[in-house]
Amino acid sequence: METDPTGRPLGYWLKHLHNLLEDGFAACLADLGVDRRQWQALHTLAGGPRTPDALADLLAPFWPDARAGVDGLLHGPAGLLPRGWAEPADGDRVRLSRPGRELHDAVETRVAELRAAVLTGLTHDQYAGTVRALAVMAANLENRGAVSA
Repeated sequence: METDPTGRPLGYWLKHLHNLLEDGFAACLADLGVDRRQWQALHTLAGGPRTPDALADLLAPFWPDARAGVDGLLHGPAGLLPRGWAEPADGDRVRLSRPGRELHDAVETRVAELRAAVLTGLTHDQYAGTVRALAVMAANLENRGAVSA
């Protein structure tokens, strides 16, 4: 297997890219008063009303402590409900409010621009191949029992 010409291992590039994405999201959303976790919740709620448990389940792949943090995300001082971005729906579900939907749409445009910048210079096939390779590596570790899925 050929090594990276930079001499840096896969783990370096994964962590470096993760940190750059976090910083990129923070910079592109800062003036809107939204962080990446709030964006992920807004985007999830854009798909329809959710219970807190369902929201946590959908956020869990991106946010390992989502179940513990979803209450603060919804109800905390900077939460979606106190800020008027979400509102109660039927039962214990929450949904985007009108201001939340408007914010979601504005953020979605910026996120699409950031994603396009990240993918500059890659073909669709290169991106798809990278995702496939990462998925295989993850499955290999999951099948080994090295980590929890």
